[in-house]
Amino acid sequence: MDIKNKKILLTGGAGFIGSTLAKELAGKNEILIYDNFSRDSIRYKKLGKSGVTIIKDDVLNADGLRKACEDFRPEIVVHLAAIAGIDTVIIDPIKTLNVNINGTLNLLNALKKYSGRLERVVDFSTSEVLGAYAYKSSEKSSTNFAPVGEGRWTYSISKVTGEHLVHSFYKQHGYPCVTIRPFNIYGPGQVGEGAIQIFIRNVVKGKNIEIHGDGDQIRSWCYIDDMIDGIGLCITNNKAVGEVFNIGNPKGTITITSLAEKIVHLCKAKSRIVYVPKNYVDVELRIPSIEKAQSLLGFVPKVGLDEGILRTFKWYKENMK
Repeated sequence: MDIKNKKILLTGGAGFIGSTLAKELAGKNEILIYDNFSRDSIRYKKLGKSGVTIIKDDVLNADGLRKACEDFRPEIVVHLAAIAGIDTVIIDPIKTLNVNINGTLNLLNALKKYSGRLERVVDFSTSEVLGAYAYKSSEKSSTNFAPVGEGRWTYSISKVTGEHLVHSFYKQHGYPCVTIRPFNIYGPGQVGEGAIQIFIRNVVKGKNIEIHGDGDQIRSWCYIDDMIDGIGLCITNNKAVGEVFNIGNPKGTITITSLAEKIVHLCKAKSRIVYVPKNYVDVELRIPSIEKAQSLLGFVPKVGLDEGILRTFKWYKENMK
């Protein structure tokens, strides 16, 4: 990633994607991570004394966030702080809406005083804004307003609201904004939820792999290194400004059952695959079109699903206690 000598703010920088990005940028840039550490993946990254400063705080603290921005005066901002994960969202839909909407607005307002200094503001949305059935969906596909009352959809609604906020600041205040919709990112050091890391953790522990429902849900899996490449292109390519991009790997498409079987086979595991009842609304089909990212940014995912699984398994086998 050819980004050097920049002041870069990462909200949610202690999470899986944020900490991996911090490690990639560290040593060549001045990094400020602003995170409440509800998920801590940064402990695996061994950043050391590499120009990384950490503020443990919440994006809902508007005054704290404003002061951090005024003191640091970032040139590049990547906004990853959010409530995510089906279990977390269903347990606390109010917090999901609050953090993902008001936290995003707090950040955008905190940057206003120095908006002329900004070179890029990258906002992380979600593929879930496209609804329960997203087949080769493009960035122009309609965002889906699902039925009110289902806790899961508070996440997608909060994220699409965030998209509108970000692009309104782009149009009204000239922020150099770009939105990324990630499609099922996985890899070493992932914490929280995500089928691949959960399955692999169970394999390493010699436990069974549990599948919720019938296992026919279809996902496209994208390895973390390709995600980081996509972020880099969104930061460095001026064609990205004002746009929304799907970042994922359509070639990593597979059912959840086939994914579990593949992990057992590749990892030479003795784990059994068992099915348990599913007590939540699910996304049944999620496959991106990445043609826009390919044509405008030159984004090409490089890591296939088999290779990504083996890399991830190797890491967890060596690092998981």
